[in-house]
Amino acid sequence: MTSKVAIIEFDGITIRESLKQAIDLIGGITDLNTAKKPVIIKVGVFSHKAKNHASVNVVDSIINLFDKAPKIHLAESDNYKGTGSERLQLWKELFTERVTPLNLSEDPEPKAMKLAEEEVNLPSVLLKPRVLVDTHILRSFESGSILKNLFGCILDSKRAKYHKILPTLLADVYEAIGGIDFAILDGTHFWHGAGNDPVKLDTLILGKDAVAIETVGAALAGLNPQKMPVIQEFVKRGLGEGDMNNIEIIGTSLESIKNKLQSAAKVHKKPRNKAPKT
Repeated sequence: MTSKVAIIEFDGITIRESLKQAIDLIGGITDLNTAKKPVIIKVGVFSHKAKNHASVNVVDSIINLFDKAPKIHLAESDNYKGTGSERLQLWKELFTERVTPLNLSEDPEPKAMKLAEEEVNLPSVLLKPRVLVDTHILRSFESGSILKNLFGCILDSKRAKYHKILPTLLADVYEAIGGIDFAILDGTHFWHGAGNDPVKLDTLILGKDAVAIETVGAALAGLNPQKMPVIQEFVKRGLGEGDMNNIEIIGTSLESIKNKLQSAAKVHKKPRNKAPKT
């Protein structure tokens, strides 16, 4: 079966409008926007002092999509840079009685599991009926963005020790929690590497197949999805589509965004004129 991935630009229109257009392109999310289940938005943010994370406007637009959800939680966990609660303050202007921060590391009843031959704890809230939305930045990072964001579901603030088993561990986490329901790459900027030297792009990549979203994002970033261990581990297990030939891109073409990125990168790198000496 072909996976649908929507690519849409939002320069000239609001992010809310562009996101709604993209949702229509993939057939809507009426199955996810329901009063029966809370929504958990797993944001990806390494440090509350950094800027390489989904923007307030993009997260606000995601929240706006789920107008029927009884509760919406923005979720993150502790790491060695600080607590999840600290990093979630980046989106504090969005918090309301219905939209609340959720520090996964404060889960009162974490679930102990053996994943990738390691004993780890997962937040029980992710194992209950819920809609899980995964959002991260568009970047040229070999470990990915959307799938790598699952790393923050492991309740251990010192997770570096797991990097050698990352592909297996992430796929195990995905299966243990019941998958990702909706994924969106925030391409407000394109980030080099793990999140450096941002280039303005004003683009969103989204869909219900998280592996396909990761694959399209990698292709746009100039990476080869076929050589990315994390993507290939998910593909091997049948958890999503990792072959660009089997992904239907709707909305803006991938080639168009590649050209836009190349043009933006040239302008970004163009040396500025020095001020004349006086």
